Amino acid sequence: MRLVSRIGFILSPVLSILLAAPTMIHAQSPSDAQIGAEVQKSLGNKRFSNVHVAVNNGVVTLSGRVERFSDKEEADRKANHAKNASAVSNRIEVAVPENISDGALREKLGKALIYDRVGYGTTVYNNINLGVDHGVVTLSGMVYGPTDKDSALSLVANTPGVRDIIDNLEVAPVSPMDDRIRIAEARAIYGHPALNKYALDPAKTIRITVVNGHVTLNGVVDSKMDHDIAGLRANGVPGVFSVENHLQIAGQQAGR
Repeated sequence: MRLVSRIGFILSPVLSILLAAPTMIHAQSPSDAQIGAEVQKSLGNKRFSNVHVAVNNGVVTLSGRVERFSDKEEADRKANHAKNASAVSNRIEVAVPENISDGALREKLGKALIYDRVGYGTTVYNNINLGVDHGVVTLSGMVYGPTDKDSALSLVANTPGVRDIIDNLEVAPVSPMDDRIRIAEARAIYGHPALNKYALDPAKTIRITVVNGHVTLNGVVDSKMDHDIAGLRANGVPGVFSVENHLQIAGQQAGR
């Protein structure tokens, strides 16, 4: 009896702690209301005045409407940074002006992307393809570096009328050999008397992409002769393994 009594005396405090533990843990866990208040506070900017926040078991649901896709992305980032939020469901819609058609939006974005990163020395090495379907913009192609990709995505995300973005852009791998070829290709192509007219436009009509020594030419030229000269000049650069000439002739292109 003494042994049983002594065991009971020892276990009694342990059992008390174990029984109290769930209550203590529950008391320390933030409520859905607290998480919601934190997210709502982070969305205090007037851009998010029409955004609504709901929280259920730590899952944050965002709904409502914003003016730009970049606002939707930022709201998502802010919600994900909320302490103790387990997940975020972003159901925010982007308002699309009635007077902006897919064709008009594509034309607007196309012009902006052509001149994006002008002055940074990489424009000629970026080839971006653009598609628009019911406000959903698809970007594909190859760019020189991560900064060029981020710049293109930011430009599109901040354009009114863009509802969503499908990012299929690739970034060329880092390669000193490819960098040497890029510079040599630009000099060979734009340095030719028949082609230096294309260098007058800071956006550079002929785009040159290089990956592991393989060169691809994209863009639009005035004539079949310019198309052929560019291909010959590209093939004449030392160290090039292959050249794909995808240059289109003005009036015959299927679209950028």
